[in-house]
Amino acid sequence: MLHEYRDIISKLKTQNAHFAKIFEKHNELDDKIAEAEAGREHMSDFELETLKKEKLKLKDEAYRMIMEYKKENNL
Repeated sequence: MLHEYRDIISKLKTQNAHFAKIFEKHNELDDKIAEAEAGREHMSDFELETLKKEKLKLKDEAYRMIMEYKKENNL
């Protein structure tokens, strides 16, 4: 997720518990979605779409926090 901000993500994960939680939850959802799409985990289309929307919401929140960090630190 957001690989171009790898350095900022590393800092935020250690400095901000909320960001770390968002990042971890996003990765968990990513794994779950990949398992379902590969057919290794069964879920309905509705369940899959719900997970994808939740994952996108977390990514948007993480991106917002990254942009705030960049602004605050003049990066």
